Amino acid sequence: MTFSLPTWRVTRWLVEPGADVPDNIRHALIASLFGTLPIFFGGVANTILVATAVVIRQPQPLFIAWLCFEVALCISRFVVLVVAQRAAAAGRKTPTDISIVLAVCWGFSVGLGTFLGLTCGDGVIATLTCLSAAAMVGGICFRNFGAPRMAAAMIVLSLGPLCLGTLFTGEPLLLVVFLQIPFYLYSMSAAAFRLNRMVVTTMKAEQDNAHRARHDALTGLSNRAGLTSALSDRLAGRADAPSHLALFYLDLDGFKTVNDTYGHAAGDRVLQLVADRFDGLVRIGDVTARLGGDEFVVLADMIDPDTALRFGARLIEAIAGSYDLGDGAEALVGVSVGIACAPDHGSDVATLLAAADAALYDAKSLGKCRCALATANAGAANLLRNAPPRDRDRLAGPALAVRSAA
Repeated sequence: MTFSLPTWRVTRWLVEPGADVPDNIRHALIASLFGTLPIFFGGVANTILVATAVVIRQPQPLFIAWLCFEVALCISRFVVLVVAQRAAAAGRKTPTDISIVLAVCWGFSVGLGTFLGLTCGDGVIATLTCLSAAAMVGGICFRNFGAPRMAAAMIVLSLGPLCLGTLFTGEPLLLVVFLQIPFYLYSMSAAAFRLNRMVVTTMKAEQDNAHRARHDALTGLSNRAGLTSALSDRLAGRADAPSHLALFYLDLDGFKTVNDTYGHAAGDRVLQLVADRFDGLVRIGDVTARLGGDEFVVLADMIDPDTALRFGARLIEAIAGSYDLGDGAEALVGVSVGIACAPDHGSDVATLLAAADAALYDAKSLGKCRCALATANAGAANLLRNAPPRDRDRLAGPALAVRSAA
């Protein structure tokens, strides 16, 4: 689920995690503020129980008003939480700004209770409200780590009135609390900021590791793992889809000569330039990958076999040609393309890749800079041909079944 980022100036400032935090991490931090219903009800049970106990002990108008405010606030927060979770699940805009404002108001309500408890002259009520506020502050700090400024504001609103309340009690000894509370406010607020920085750093590291695991370090394109994952997702999501899925398997012609003549650094330069040329060819949503060496793959959805052949010709036209290696050196490189389409040539990752590989072999056998479309049984036959001897009997059945269906 994705929760909307706040749009009001004040709420944006309250949840700002830092200028260098990417949007996906910002959304994750915002999602952490909404939490779950069990966590919410834990905080609600504490605040309403304390306010109710105070009213039962001293049913004064101020305490009754405080209890009513707590109940109204908790009901409002519950409604906003449910609406936000449903909206996020449906991909709609969530009431994030309202949720942030209500959270800050809840911090104010906790602080109001401590002030009323200290100034009422009842030691039991004062102890109960102050103990409740101290307990809730710990939860505020660690529950709202996604927005350290908001957490700091809620901590100040929760315990700040306690500090002021000590001045109205007439008890000199409580001035010790007046001196202690500011240090406590500072330490808990600082803890919220430190926790936020630690979480953001961890999330960035996890994001970078995930990106490296699925992308080629040299070209920035997807690697084999990234392509396999994307292809698996596309195949799994198109069980009832009438459209075709096309996989283009590319192999550079003459690349070995570049390495032998100019060195591997020049070869790496050519691979990077080839990756750059994909930018003007593929559509948003298409996947480009480097499988290793000079082998590339383009995965395109909503494309039929005839259109795939025309696109394969465009790939050859765009990629085959001269590449500037610097210092006046140029390398001439061609490209051969093998094409496989789902479901015509396979409905699983291994079969579809094998079909595209077989089509690439056919294209290379025709000469340089050629494009070939896989036959109906190419994927199963290629899997059978390249399988270890011990697996051939297991694969022979599916291969023969595909061959006979063709």
